[in-house]
Amino acid sequence: MSFHQYWRDPVRRNVALLALCQAFFMSVQSAAIATTPLAGHMLLGADKSLATLPIFLGQLGIMVATLPASFLMKHSGRRFGFSVGAIIGVISGLLSAWAIYEHSFIWLCVGAFAQGIGGAFAWYFRFAAADISSDDFKAKAISLVMAGGVLAGLFGPQAAKSALNWFAPLTYVGVYVMIAIFSAISLVIVQGLRIPRPTAEVRASGGRPLGQIARQPAFIFAVTASMFGYGAMTLVMATTPLAMQAHGYTFSNSATVIQAHVVAMFLPSFFTGHLIKRFGAVPIIIIGALIEAGCALVNLAGIDFMNFLIGLSLMGLGWNFTYVGGSTLLTTVYKPSEQAKVQGVHDFAVYAMTAVAAGLSGFLQQKSGWDAVNVAVLPAMGLVVCIGLWMYVQERRGAQMVRN
Repeated sequence: MSFHQYWRDPVRRNVALLALCQAFFMSVQSAAIATTPLAGHMLLGADKSLATLPIFLGQLGIMVATLPASFLMKHSGRRFGFSVGAIIGVISGLLSAWAIYEHSFIWLCVGAFAQGIGGAFAWYFRFAAADISSDDFKAKAISLVMAGGVLAGLFGPQAAKSALNWFAPLTYVGVYVMIAIFSAISLVIVQGLRIPRPTAEVRASGGRPLGQIARQPAFIFAVTASMFGYGAMTLVMATTPLAMQAHGYTFSNSATVIQAHVVAMFLPSFFTGHLIKRFGAVPIIIIGALIEAGCALVNLAGIDFMNFLIGLSLMGLGWNFTYVGGSTLLTTVYKPSEQAKVQGVHDFAVYAMTAVAAGLSGFLQQKSGWDAVNVAVLPAMGLVVCIGLWMYVQERRGAQMVRN
């Protein structure tokens, strides 16, 4: 298929634009991850245990906004919702820059919370791609959108390094101005989306009761995999810059590790969809949980730069398998009239978990150390593996009964 033919295909063109939006959104995320814990650390007094509070508030913002964002887009369409999210993203970057200028930890928290609210809309890029795709293309569409994050991994932390001293001697202000610029670019890109608004019938119908949908084993496992896969990643990722700083590493060192992590999060998306289509979502989720556990073991093995680099890269890869797998599995449990509430509940549960993880991360790092952060990952991943193995056995039994 030529580029012209590809671009004229409405589904593929929308997926390409969503992937580009994902790239700028994840550039914002990765720059904030590399910067905000250190900015919080700088703005606090002697007690640094609240350094990851802005990360927690960012996740809390996503959690609070995810259901309203889903229902707003059900009523007004994806493009409108994504535009609202991008505008809030611009505001969040400017608020955080103002926080550094005013040397105000409170304003940094406000900016982080606003960034989370804007991010709640952006995390629906993957579902927007899935909902306009055929069943055969859903997993690949989700993967392609998530693959947009590869550009973010290559560009986001590097851009943060470049912008660090734009407004010297005010460290970090340039990073947040850059975040506002990236959000503004996303606002422009989403105007090219051509995703039909839900029909009046779909908007009026709520479908089956949520309790009935939530009793499906596939729903339970999809939510569990996404919750714990993302929660474990947030726990480790939010504390990595602080742990590296505590062991004498520079901002450039930690930004490089975050860069490798973000690339590892999204680079596998070029083939995750193919793996899910071939082997199924459940085995891929199980493998992802085992890889995330491997990250914890690498981090527990030492504090050399390569431990941080390899450990967080493994965490990114494991997250990709658990999150893309969980998102793909979720699309099998709902009808079009049910997508807003099911997607909203899924993302609410995920970001409730990540908010808790982000809130605990700074406390664990300050009070118990880096090892405690990584030990906490192991039981969470063990739970995902156990449920996944049960699901896999049930699927195999069901397939055997059909053949017989």
